[in-house]
Amino acid sequence: MGMNVGILCVCVVLFIAMEAMGVPTAAPTDQISENKNVLKKKRSVSRSRSRPIDHTFKLPIAQTSSSEGTSFANTVIDLGELHVMQASTFSKVWGAYESGPDDQGASVYEPTGLRYGYSMLGSYSQPNNKPLFGYVLAAKDISGSTTNGTLKPPVDYTLVSNTASVMVDQDSPLYIWLPIAPDGYHAVGHVVTTTQDKPSPDKVMCVRADLTEQCESSTWIWGSNDLNFYDVRPINRGSKAPGVRVGTFVAQNGGNTNPPSISCLKNLNSISQIMPNQTQIETLLHSYSPFLYLHPDEEYLPSSVNWFFSNGALLYKKGEESNPVPIEQNGTNLPQDPNNDGAYWLDLPVDDANKERVKQGNLQSAESYVHVKPMYGGTFTDIAMWVFYPFNGPAKAKIKFINVKLGKVGEHVGDWEHVTLRVSNLDGQLWHVYFSQHNGGSWVDASQLEFQMDNSSFDFPTQRPVVYASRHGHASYPHGGLHLLGKNGVGARDDTDKGSNVMDMGKYVLVSAEYLESEVKEPAWLNFFREWGPHVDYSLDDELKNVEKLLPGKLKDVFEKIIMGLPKELLGEEGPTGPKEKGNWNGDEV
Repeated sequence: MGMNVGILCVCVVLFIAMEAMGVPTAAPTDQISENKNVLKKKRSVSRSRSRPIDHTFKLPIAQTSSSEGTSFANTVIDLGELHVMQASTFSKVWGAYESGPDDQGASVYEPTGLRYGYSMLGSYSQPNNKPLFGYVLAAKDISGSTTNGTLKPPVDYTLVSNTASVMVDQDSPLYIWLPIAPDGYHAVGHVVTTTQDKPSPDKVMCVRADLTEQCESSTWIWGSNDLNFYDVRPINRGSKAPGVRVGTFVAQNGGNTNPPSISCLKNLNSISQIMPNQTQIETLLHSYSPFLYLHPDEEYLPSSVNWFFSNGALLYKKGEESNPVPIEQNGTNLPQDPNNDGAYWLDLPVDDANKERVKQGNLQSAESYVHVKPMYGGTFTDIAMWVFYPFNGPAKAKIKFINVKLGKVGEHVGDWEHVTLRVSNLDGQLWHVYFSQHNGGSWVDASQLEFQMDNSSFDFPTQRPVVYASRHGHASYPHGGLHLLGKNGVGARDDTDKGSNVMDMGKYVLVSAEYLESEVKEPAWLNFFREWGPHVDYSLDDELKNVEKLLPGKLKDVFEKIIMGLPKELLGEEGPTGPKEKGNWNGDEV
């Protein structure tokens, strides 16, 4: 009895000593069990955390209806022996709760509620950092052929990848399958399962090759280790390109490799009957035209083009610089040949008083200039809304906690900016908005926009998107605040905020819609392909040296790298060209 007590005492002392030294005292199996419980608890907390995708986004705007004479917004489009519909109600198959944009994971869905006779073409996926808002096309064969129809089931499936070995919190392993198409057909989407069993052959349809187009991977959806999900779009895009975005995603082992393993669709039919007519364009613009907020400290406001012309703007010709010509209303005396050879350019009035006045613009006259064009084979309408500013102001830089004025850097005459509304021709709904930013920009889902109530019409009240223009540079953004053109707290500043000056972009002029042919008359100034401002005559090197004098030695090199990395358009060394000279006039934005 005494020996047992002694042994027990020794064991207790040893246990206390081991704990004091940090030596594990639990048995290995107990420790494993404890670790598993901790991991389960962590996963339970992770999954219970609210994410944007837990909510389905509904556009706070009534969908537009079709009118006689077109098939716009009629819910079905004929691509040529193949009808497609837009499926935007889904059943969730799988979710991951880590990695992806904002480290919030991603989800994968199958479309539900398909009309009778329509077949699934592939699954849908999106990041968890935004509300559920998307679509995939479903298709119906209307060819009438029993041997060479537009749709056929796959002959088999091949396993692309799975997430069983991916160390992230997820609902279950996900298995991603590529349909093996019959000869003469292509797969346009993946099929997913949560088991290793292959999907059934009738789960999805493949599409006849002549109705497909080559794709490219675009926006990153999710990824971990070597497996990544990407959105897919046609590789050739523009107002005349027939490629159609299906809305499916591609899984790729490794990085963004193109071309992906799936194809896009192609429209073999004319697009004129599925594009909006002028009445429908008016309805779309009434519903979706943004409110443009200028920065509270903005000195250089927009104006109409004709206000600029009638207030002393001048046309210069190379070799005759001493004899500039006043510009007629609507630019009827501007050169109309499609050349940008430096032979002509526009400038402000000569006298200082008028020059400074015109620089400041005239918000009361400002109007947006609308160009309407088909996109994705006519399944979407792009409404580019251009805004003109007589003058672009000087830029600022941020170097950690120091803000630096850049002298005359960024100044130029004649600033053209735009936003583009992307509207589905299947349902008339706004899906995306493009915000132009200097020589680039970004697409933003409608679910990520700010909306503001429009009380101007009691007959047709609606909520419309909000756009912020950066101070002096006039780049457009979906949200207010500092947008830094750089990283790690270093770069050029694009400051945005709600000021008292607001432009209603719903005050517009329809300047071009090529598919309507002679129905829309283009103004003469639209076909002026030269520069809307002169070549800037300041020395960039001198401007930089003047600024560098104010900086500590260590920051001078950082500052120079910032400036030299800026877009030429932001530096303001050349006068900008008009809308028709931009690549996005006939092409896609990015």
